[in-house]
Order: sequence, then structure tokens, then C-alpha cells
Amino acid sequence: MIPDYTSWLSDVLTKFSCQTGTIHRSTSDGTHLELVAQIGIPEFLLDKVAYIPFGKGIAGAAAATREPVELCNLQQDLGGVARPDARQTKVSGSLAVPIFSADGSAVLGVLGVGMQDPHDFSDEEKQKLADFAKILCEDFSA
Repeated sequence: MIPDYTSWLSDVLTKFSCQTGTIHRSTSDGTHLELVAQIGIPEFLLDKVAYIPFGKGIAGAAAATREPVELCNLQQDLGGVARPDARQTKVSGSLAVPIFSADGSAVLGVLGVGMQDPHDFSDEEKQKLADFAKILCEDFSA
């Protein structure tokens, strides 16, 4: 069990040289994400990231597609994945990965990281974040 999600997230951010991060847990009906922990999200945006429908925004897209969602430069994203208010975080490079149940049948949540500079996350970085997400699987399944 992870005793303190915020401290654990802080360690993850350090390993990725990121300034912002979120951990969301899926609701019991599997249609929304609820914020469990965050670092670096501006206070005025917390209500917008506290409860996210699957398919909306970066975290919601990762949950809905069951795939990592990456934006090299959130400030210039024209693809429509990011919500308009996401630019107010001042984050550029961002990556969100789903947290799967042990058998892979369900999305239990989403782990996301972001940095201030534009960044193309490598396949190795995506896998590394997915490996961290597996640690959360154990907690979220309990």
C-alpha cells in the first residue's frame, strides 16, 4: 500500500523531471475519473480536474482509449485532446497513462505527468510511467 499518494507522486515527478502530476481513480461505474492526488495544478483549475468524464481531456482520453496520451506541447495543441483550460497550467509536455486492473480488463484510473518545456516522450518513458501505474493498480484494486 502507498501510504501517501502525494509523496509517491512527487517521487515519480522527480524521476521524470516533471513539475506537475495527477493521479485519478475511476468511479465505481467506470465512467469518470476522480482526483486522488495532484502536484502543481493551479488552485483555480482544481475543480476542473477533480471529476473528469472518460473521453474528456488528456486523462479522460487515456482512460477511454486504454492507451498513453501524449502532447509534446500542450500550449500549442491543436488536436483537440486537451481542454481549453489545460493551457492555464503552463505545462507543455504531458503524458497520461491508464492504470489497469491486474488482469487488464478494467481501467482503474490514470497517472499523468507534465513539464513546462515541450517534450516528446520516448517509448521507454511511456513504458516507465506505465510501470509506475502498475504500482497504483495494487492499491486501487485493494
